[in-house]
Amino acid sequence: MEKNLKFELSPIDQERINRLSGPTNSTYKQIEKELDIKIISRGENFKIQGSKNNIRAGQEILVKLYKRLGDKDNLTPEEIHLFLREVMNKDNKTNKKNNSRTPVKTPKITVLPKGENQENYLKTIRQKTLTFGVGPAGTGKTYLAVALAVEQLRSGEIEKIVLTRPAVEAGEKLGFLPGDLSQKVDPYLKPLYDALFETLGFKETNNLIEGNIIEIAPLAFMRGRTLSNSFIILDEGQNTTREQMKMFLTRFGFGSKVVVTGDLTQVDLPSDSSSGLLHAIEVLKTVKEVGFIEFSSKDVVRNSLVQKIVEAYDKFKERKK
Repeated sequence: MEKNLKFELSPIDQERINRLSGPTNSTYKQIEKELDIKIISRGENFKIQGSKNNIRAGQEILVKLYKRLGDKDNLTPEEIHLFLREVMNKDNKTNKKNNSRTPVKTPKITVLPKGENQENYLKTIRQKTLTFGVGPAGTGKTYLAVALAVEQLRSGEIEKIVLTRPAVEAGEKLGFLPGDLSQKVDPYLKPLYDALFETLGFKETNNLIEGNIIEIAPLAFMRGRTLSNSFIILDEGQNTTREQMKMFLTRFGFGSKVVVTGDLTQVDLPSDSSSGLLHAIEVLKTVKEVGFIEFSSKDVVRNSLVQKIVEAYDKFKERKK
């Protein structure tokens, strides 16, 4: 049975209410679609129509977003999605720590962790020498690690950032791609460049790469090196072999911090090779200097359809067992 819920937003601030609604009421439309409700607004006065549980969730999300806009200019669809996830998945207790999250400050943007898992991820990276962040695409594993690396580089905590990925062929052969070796592997490293451009800016990123302060290279380039006072990130760790992972995990020296990210549901290795990430987690699970954070579909910060796709694949996999 459909219910109605009326409430007011306070303190009354029409400019903030305008920002809450978004261009052509985009915020309300996003919430309405996700919760299957109808939002009617007249200034600070709101009425929500829908099922009892959903109209309460709608009120909670609008109040939280309005409060968030008190110290932020605008909201992105990704942020709205995360607040929706927090309200709809209260068993995760993500909303209780919303005001105590520690931001990551970079030259271009300030990154605020979205959800308890992201907060725990950053906390673990700060506290541990080696951190594994495992989970589906879109949960912020790589982006947050790069942002924290940039913050620590600017604060002088580390002297160098090293970003690496295994150049594993996901259905495409490297040898048939045009260009020299650098041009062949650059597409595999593009997500790392994107994160740097967003946090540092295009010009400073390129200056630091030219000065060898930031190094972005395929995993094979790590062999035989020792890296001290560095922030080292291995992305797509699920596509390393056991031998490659062991090689990588023995490359860092004193004063370094290491983050390994990966999604164990997207292994592109040949069928006769097992994932070095899965093996490393099993081998190192009792080492106290090593931290582990596992993300789930509830932590996805991309389009809400991405979360549904991840969950659909998980359910299909369970049915096939």
